[in-house]
This record gives sequence, C-alpha cells and structure tokens, in this order.
Amino acid sequence: MSQTPIELKGSSFTLSVVHVHDAQPEVIYQALQEKVEQAPAFLKNAPVVINVSAVDTALDWLPVQQAISSAGLHVVGVSGCKDERLRQAIADAGLPLLSEGKELPPRRAAEPVPAAPVVSKTRVVSAPVRSGQQIYARNCDLIITSQVSAGAEVIADGNIHIYGMMRGRALAGVSGDASCQIFCTHLAAELVSIAGRYWLSDQIPPAFFGQAARLNLLDNTLNIQSLDYTQ
Repeated sequence: MSQTPIELKGSSFTLSVVHVHDAQPEVIYQALQEKVEQAPAFLKNAPVVINVSAVDTALDWLPVQQAISSAGLHVVGVSGCKDERLRQAIADAGLPLLSEGKELPPRRAAEPVPAAPVVSKTRVVSAPVRSGQQIYARNCDLIITSQVSAGAEVIADGNIHIYGMMRGRALAGVSGDASCQIFCTHLAAELVSIAGRYWLSDQIPPAFFGQAARLNLLDNTLNIQSLDYTQ
C-alpha cells in the first residue's frame, strides 16, 4: 500500500503578537526596528500576528504590512480586525484573519465550560538547552537543572525553574494560567513571559539582571523579586 502524500496533524506554536496603536507605517516601522535591534536573536525573521484592535483611524493595510516586513518580521496573520473594509484588504493580501482567545464569542449559559488543564506532573531536563533548541512542558511544570543558552527557548503550561545560567527565552503559563511563575538562579534572559505578558532583556530591572530571581504576575503585570536562599 502506497503512503499518502500528505498527513494532516494538529500542533501548537508560540507566536508573538504585535499590537498596533498607530496607523502610520513609518511610525510602526521605527518602533519595530528598535525592538528587533534590542533582541535580534528573538525577533529577527520571527513570525508574528498583528493585532489591529486598538487602531481607531482608517488603516491602509498594504503599507503597514510592508513596514512590518521591512523591520525584519514575517506577518502570518491578523487579529482584532472589526472593520469590514480592512478585513477585505487583509484577505486580498493572502493573510488569515485570526481570533485570539479573548475575542471568541461567549458560550451559552447552558453549555458547560471545560475545566482548565490540570498540572499533574513535572518535566525535568538535565542536559544544557542549546541555542536553537525548544523545550515544551505540556500541561506541567518544567525544571531545567543546567544552563539555557542564548537563542534557546523553554516553554511550559505551568511554572518554570532554571537552576543554571538563563540566557535564552522562558515562557511560563502559555495556556493562559496567570498564577504561574518563573524561578531562575542566574537571570540573563533574552525574554521572560508569563501568560503572554513579557519583558525583553532591556526591560528586566538592572538590579535583578544576573541575579537569582522569581517572576510572577501582579495585577496582570510582570513582577520580579529576589530569590534569597539565606532567608
């Protein structure tokens, strides 16, 4: 029996969402260029979703898309678009219109809401996480007992613990659990994120860079504290 030429499987990917607050392509380009220069290993040639829900004025999509591409990012979809004319322009450009979780229509009262995934186990990785590698702990916490190199990415639906040098990217609570935390014994990350709220390296307070630190969300905003094992 011959093998089928294609195979359709479900999967999940971590994408950055760029929230656009200005309709001027040159303003968008300059802001994105600055971000890419701050974290080239994370953002250069990265696939992104563009959220246009905050743009009040008319937006000319093609110049905006060109500005984003010129800054070194690849647009893979657009979310938050409610204007029918803009939706048509995006569709004509060959891009999908996406719905983020918060934009989904509300469920009917009679329909039961599925419970959130229960974190029931922990994934432990003892080997160094090299540049270009991605480790994902689905529905559980993630413990890294060695270093995470620049250009590497560690992702978990639960908490993340890193007991070596942390130079890469750490994304905890990627399924939306805002109670998750990140623990590092040596924080020098390119990016840290909890439930979609993130800091690039230049946004980490200097007093905590290179130190043992704990990150969580406080009032829906990233918060950082020292990890002092002597206390």
